[in-house]
Amino acid sequence: MTVETIAVNRDIQADKKAAAERLRRQFTQRGTFVVNLVSSPGSGKTSLLEATCRRWRDRWNVAVLVGDLATDRDAERLRPYVPVEQLTTGGACHLELSLVEKGLTKLPQEPLDFLFIENIGNLVCPASHDLAEHLRVVCISTTEGDDKPGKYPKMFRTSEVMVITKTDLLPHVPFDVANVSEDARLIRGDMHVIETSAINDIGIDAWCDLLEQCRKDMLAEATVS
Repeated sequence: MTVETIAVNRDIQADKKAAAERLRRQFTQRGTFVVNLVSSPGSGKTSLLEATCRRWRDRWNVAVLVGDLATDRDAERLRPYVPVEQLTTGGACHLELSLVEKGLTKLPQEPLDFLFIENIGNLVCPASHDLAEHLRVVCISTTEGDDKPGKYPKMFRTSEVMVITKTDLLPHVPFDVANVSEDARLIRGDMHVIETSAINDIGIDAWCDLLEQCRKDMLAEATVS
């Protein structure tokens, strides 16, 4: 049997990246700041979003796309606060841009200030997929250990912000905030770190202030360009 090797010399993700960039520009033109929340399962993404939506009630127009392999349980938790659309993958370990686009058509067609994409709980696959977000945020909970940045470097390298969740449990778990922050910054030197507890509203003001500033910067840059 003869084996022939064909050199393609083309990024197989090129078309998806181009589509994501086009959609990101559209979001920017509409004034919609898009945040892609990634983490391992059970890190507290939904609780963080609940606290965020409570703080922003009647202040910003917000919507959420919730990704899960099955069930709409997280979406139902958020539905009392903001428009939500469930994205069920049926087994896929990450969200694809095409699924996000379908979800967008089912949200109320009104101007949004912020759109959150709650990705599948997985620290591997979502790191390789651009969902047209302006900001990728990785959440790491105090209950899952402080060794995750070094073990899953691509996720932390492709995220601009690390939110440490469930800090109310720090007295009861072997988690070192300084160690995990240093580990993350060895991978990405400009990593912004925020410590939060959604139950006690610790760090939620700082988190929301950061997002508001990021949106302001996005709008200012769009005006200049």
